[in-house]
Amino acid sequence: MLLIPAIDLKEGKCVRLRQGRMEDDTVFSDDPVAVAGRWVAAGARRIHLVDLDGAFAGKPKNADVVHRIAEAYPDLPIQIGGGIRDEDTIEAYLNAGVQYVIIGTKAVSTPHFVHDVAIEFPGHIIVGLDAKDGKVAVDGWSKLSNHDVIDLAQKFEAQGVEAIVYTDISRDGMMQGVNVEATARLARAITIPVIASGGITNMDDIHALGVVAHEGIMGAITGRAIYEGTLDFAQAEKIAESYS
Repeated sequence: MLLIPAIDLKEGKCVRLRQGRMEDDTVFSDDPVAVAGRWVAAGARRIHLVDLDGAFAGKPKNADVVHRIAEAYPDLPIQIGGGIRDEDTIEAYLNAGVQYVIIGTKAVSTPHFVHDVAIEFPGHIIVGLDAKDGKVAVDGWSKLSNHDVIDLAQKFEAQGVEAIVYTDISRDGMMQGVNVEATARLARAITIPVIASGGITNMDDIHALGVVAHEGIMGAITGRAIYEGTLDFAQAEKIAESYS
């Protein structure tokens, strides 16, 4: 199982939000490239980047930082989400050395877009599904849709996406523990890998996910916990890898 450190980008800085609220942020570093280097040195096998400004603007706002990270660590698989709403944006990121792009709001609002880009960029498209009580949220978590998360994931699987990033938005950034049951339920319902996101706080969460990793959970994204020190990334990465 991969443990994937998150670098959330806002105005060129590395920050973390609480439950997706842009006004409730904590700045952890002015140098996201150095932050990426810190996690690479600690054993990261993939990095998760989020363009927070882009997610709210509907177009990339921190692409220059993403490009610099990809250039600095050319052998590191990078996945990026936030503001990816057209083919040109996807192509620009892939050309810059990013391995995976994560489609979020656009996947829910315009499902045929996912079908089109999965064909155009095979092996590089991940869909991010942010859910609360089994229903998918859109527009920076500001709205809950009527879409069932498992139904949507199955549709995107049929369209050829590489994986699903599943976020329990009631837990993201709140240090309350990961929703293992909901994540495993989704993983059992599809055959493509699920990447867990939201709520990872300490080593207990890594073990809890690791126990069900064989059901289709290929990795887990961690953010606030590794920045605030409740989770030692290097140690947790070794534990996660032991569940591979």
